[in-house]
Amino acid sequence: MKTILSALLLFTLANLSFAQDKVDPKIQEQNAYKAAIWGMPIVSFDAMREAYQRDAKAKYNDIVYWSRPADSKLQITTPNSSTLYVYLNYNLNNGPIVINVPEAKNIGLFGSMNDAWQVPLVDIGPKGEDKGKGGKYLLIPPEYKGDIPAGYINVNALTMNGYAIFRVIPKSFEEKDTKKAVSLIKTIRAYPLAEAVYPPKQRYIDMAGKEFNGIVTYDSSFFTRLSRMINEEKIQARDTFAMDQLKTIGIERGKDFTPDAKAAPMLTNAVKKAQQFFMTAATEMDPYYSGSHWLAPDPTGPKTGFNFMEGDKLAIESRGTLFFLACAPPKNLGAASIYLSQFKDNKDQLFMGDKNYRLHVPANVPVNQYWSATVYDSETAGFIKDSPKQTVDSFNKKLAKNADGSVDIYFGPKAPQGKSENWIYTQPGKRWFTFFRFYGPEEAIKNKTWKLPDIESVSTNLMQAEEEKP
Repeated sequence: MKTILSALLLFTLANLSFAQDKVDPKIQEQNAYKAAIWGMPIVSFDAMREAYQRDAKAKYNDIVYWSRPADSKLQITTPNSSTLYVYLNYNLNNGPIVINVPEAKNIGLFGSMNDAWQVPLVDIGPKGEDKGKGGKYLLIPPEYKGDIPAGYINVNALTMNGYAIFRVIPKSFEEKDTKKAVSLIKTIRAYPLAEAVYPPKQRYIDMAGKEFNGIVTYDSSFFTRLSRMINEEKIQARDTFAMDQLKTIGIERGKDFTPDAKAAPMLTNAVKKAQQFFMTAATEMDPYYSGSHWLAPDPTGPKTGFNFMEGDKLAIESRGTLFFLACAPPKNLGAASIYLSQFKDNKDQLFMGDKNYRLHVPANVPVNQYWSATVYDSETAGFIKDSPKQTVDSFNKKLAKNADGSVDIYFGPKAPQGKSENWIYTQPGKRWFTFFRFYGPEEAIKNKTWKLPDIESVSTNLMQAEEEKP
């Protein structure tokens, strides 16, 4: 009897394997497309982790930071150029990890710790669990059975891998204030709980002005990353539906992903279609103000704590689009900052890099920290590579202001003469979009009684006229 059952089992497995090999190529490509949308957050995580290990030469728990605002050499999704970044990757396979966050004194500090699917676990800083007083956060692995000591802010993780991104905001970017901010960064610690009595010496790696490329590449390598993460992390109940689809393209937990030469073009075509979907979906979110082209974030993320579970449904399209556009969402969106995006001008046309635009920022923006406008490449959601200037912000004391205190920001391939401080570069021939960030937003931003006008397209003649002004 055992021999017959064994033979039947082998026959069944052989036929399953044969069926997978003979899957209709159109179905394979459709499944690859769906897998790319489903897997976007964890693939983006893997790309950032690779940059951490490859470009920064960092190991888990090392503190990677930027001692000055980032330039276009920092390639992650929609970073800003107006704060100092702190980034670290952690792994919980060997037990809990302690992240010691300092007290925020006269320096802005906020950020979050996120799992490998980029679900925010906890916020830090004045708007986080430590309320700005500092504290020891304890990241606890899934199904951990060990003792949990007192004196920690306990954070239960759902994945073994994860990361943290913090923003440190000095009072100004004068040298004395920047030094204070860097000194604060160098009091952040990360180490295993098992070594808490005698923590190892902390490594700090300054990446200012250095290449750090954590942007996803939209070709067949996307699926190599996806396979790697499927093998590293336990499959959660919400994701079991995806496993059969993944098998049809050669991804299976416990097995290496080895697509043949014929599969690579199909996989690349599928992930490029997913990229195009994300680019289009990003432009179709709801307006923040009635009749405006400024878009609000998709409410699905904040409403679900960024796990995107709506009842028994996983909103993979909303989730994929968010993590095409961004990383490290906070647990409490809007508490420390509010971001608005814009992809089209006042004439409802997509922004193009060879055209000229102007944004009129009314006086007295209701923020208690600062505001900024930043430009991104629509294909990658990162900074435009080799861009000489990515951002205009209210930190800049050299900004040209109008008589009433308002500010005009210019977007285009060349700056109007005398207005370089108010200008952001765009690359000819490329689509772009912008985020306008409010740090420390006041009630007038939240209740929309203060309104930001649309970006307007302007003629070359007008730009020339601006150049001629004294």
